[in-house]
Amino acid sequence: MEGATGALAAAGCESARLDAELLLAEATGWDRAQFAAEPDLRLPVGASRRFSETVRRRIRREPVAYILGRKGFRRIELIVDRRVLIPRPETELLVEVALELEPQNVLDVGTGSGAIALAVADELPQSRVVATDVSFDAVRVAQTNAEHLGLAERVDVVLRGVDSLGGSEPEGRPFDLLLANLPYVTEAEWDELAPEIREYEPRNALVAGTTGLEVIVVLLEELTAMAKRPTAVALEVGAGQAVEVSGLLSAAGYTEVEIRADLAGIDRVVVGR
Repeated sequence: MEGATGALAAAGCESARLDAELLLAEATGWDRAQFAAEPDLRLPVGASRRFSETVRRRIRREPVAYILGRKGFRRIELIVDRRVLIPRPETELLVEVALELEPQNVLDVGTGSGAIALAVADELPQSRVVATDVSFDAVRVAQTNAEHLGLAERVDVVLRGVDSLGGSEPEGRPFDLLLANLPYVTEAEWDELAPEIREYEPRNALVAGTTGLEVIVVLLEELTAMAKRPTAVALEVGAGQAVEVSGLLSAAGYTEVEIRADLAGIDRVVVGR
């Protein structure tokens, strides 16, 4: 364990000890608490090799979530791989908006692994969710997660871009809430991202263009053109983008707009009603 922790730290992994514990737990099938309680435990047959293999992958800066093939998000655990982004804690803000508004019908645009849609369905049993993504690979992952979590009856995952949302309204009625964590990284920011992101996560799910707002602008143009717009909208945005996105939401007809910060104090979600 100590050798692995040192090697991961030397490779630049910021959470080297935690990463080593998670990888060892995966290799052995033990709970992490056992490592502290019984530090002299002998590894099961084959576990040492499995542990070494996963540590080597992490030294190459592959994210732990991809190595394990799963990631926890609120109360659910999602299957994740390089076809989709790894769910982040700040994205939970979008789910919290849904919990406050208690919508019956939700549209999750750019669903990726299905994290937002499935967390909403899990925590709001009365809700039905339509989850869309322009990536066929992402749609397959989200569908797999919906089935694995037993939520497929209330979460419809469909292949659809942000510019073709019209006609997806439930029974012709407007959605109560639209949630979206769309690409918002600029082209210039891409090369500055950590290797875990730049070398492993899908670029098209992160980078929007020169300004970082290109995809959000297309979404809001689509909402403006819809005959029955969602009653409320909540968008995750990048650092420094919240004020401009607030103006775009207002221009799209959402007169009651607020900005919410994440735990790091970054303005992360813009809500319009």
